[in-house]
Amino acid sequence: MDLTPNPTDDVPPAHPPAPKHRRGKHDAGNQQGNVVPRNGAPQNGPVQNGAHHNGPHQNGHPTPQPPAHATAPQQQPPQPPEPTPKPSETWEAPPVVWRAVPPEPEDPAKDTDTHLPGSAGEHLLQLAYNTRTRAERFYQDQVCEALNDEMIDFIDRMEMAFIATADANGEADCSPRFGPPGFIQVLDRGHVAYPEYRGNGVMASLGNISENPHVGILLLDFVRDRIGLHINGRAMIVDHDAMRAEFDGIPEETERGRTPERWVLVEIDEAYIHCRKHIPRMIHADADQAWGTDDVKRKGGDYFGVRKARKEDRKEAQRETSPARELSSARRR
Repeated sequence: MDLTPNPTDDVPPAHPPAPKHRRGKHDAGNQQGNVVPRNGAPQNGPVQNGAHHNGPHQNGHPTPQPPAHATAPQQQPPQPPEPTPKPSETWEAPPVVWRAVPPEPEDPAKDTDTHLPGSAGEHLLQLAYNTRTRAERFYQDQVCEALNDEMIDFIDRMEMAFIATADANGEADCSPRFGPPGFIQVLDRGHVAYPEYRGNGVMASLGNISENPHVGILLLDFVRDRIGLHINGRAMIVDHDAMRAEFDGIPEETERGRTPERWVLVEIDEAYIHCRKHIPRMIHADADQAWGTDDVKRKGGDYFGVRKARKEDRKEAQRETSPARELSSARRR
């Protein structure tokens, strides 16, 4: 909601209301019942400072009067006039009237007449960027809740896949998986599984799946048809022996004599095409592939030079501390 007040409501009126009447010094004097003339002598009051009056006498002498402070109210000194209030002190702002703003866009997925796939965020951005018509057409024409025959054939000849996962806090990871054609097993139209082999021991993808089962799989054909397939679903980790016992057709060895340690079983929520518009053309080339090797050089262990740089940093730190150690040893001797 826009909380900006109307500019015209924040400007004080050109002629502020007149200040309320406040009592001055004459009002204060009248409140005491005495009138104070210019010479300062009270009228109709008792005689002060030994002056006589026309009252009764006792023994030919004027009747003594009690002290002024005992018989008459003490005269109040003149009060200075109160300052006239400033307009800013008496002006009151009118009530703020807020501008009307357009309502927030509704999430189409919450409509009773439509059941759109995808997240609320993508639906809201479709409205914000005016792509809702195109998006709804794609949902209607391309998004499936299970694999069709063409998708199954596509998966059976793929040799790599990109696996996207995230942990419980939403921290994301994307890792590729490779194997011979068909290394991703299609169990039925609603389930696929891929093997996990011995790796670097980090287990980033499996660790995320253990916290958050949602996964995204992207299969890309760079060579023949230049097309892609998205598979989104929920995953679980299954040991190799349990997988083979549960599903017929799971091979004992799936990659050049290597046996999987475990499998990731994915229940499909949606599957849809990735268009070829920006997929580059590549050529499949045979190569001497070191499948499953632990040789650091053959598997390109420090291709980006991280290990080398950190090794140099440790050597530099040791050189900086060596003179201090020698000096300390000399002092002890």
